[in-house]
Amino acid sequence: MFLYKIDDNLSLKLIELNDAEKVLKLIDASRLYLKEWLSWLDSNKTIEDTKAYIQGCLKGFAENNSLDTVILYNEKIVGVAGFTNINWSNKTATIGYWLGEDYQGKGIMTNVAKALTNYAFTHLKLNKVEIRAAVENLKSRGIPERLGFVYEGTIRQAEWLYDHYVDHAVYGILAGEWTQKST
Repeated sequence: MFLYKIDDNLSLKLIELNDAEKVLKLIDASRLYLKEWLSWLDSNKTIEDTKAYIQGCLKGFAENNSLDTVILYNEKIVGVAGFTNINWSNKTATIGYWLGEDYQGKGIMTNVAKALTNYAFTHLKLNKVEIRAAVENLKSRGIPERLGFVYEGTIRQAEWLYDHYVDHAVYGILAGEWTQKST
């Protein structure tokens, strides 16, 4: 099992089937809040939906092309984050994340994204980490900006969000840049 301790209050744990009930409960508690930026909420309404999602995550982990974790804050599941795509040929990974509404504004996601980026470069020996967010999702865009990621451009109409397209801002950081920034 994957468990990555960030600090005394915060850690990442590989998502597992026995997390399904807690993850669904968190989604339901924050559904209206999350729906503004997440397109998958309508396809995750039942415990079966959540278990199917987790099984997909575990398949990606077993195939070594993703790493999806639950975020544990004071030992409670407060969100999900991880590498939604690891490209070993190009030595790149894309970080994806969401956080329950009640846990916003505590620096949790910035610390999680920092830990994942560090893990990508130090443990996985990748060369680049990307974070993408809807252009108008300023909270999500603030995370890579605070961490020193470089804004690389905009992908027009990158995602269908219920009844309209949204553009994605793409941020990236290279291993050498991260190492230089950290010293």
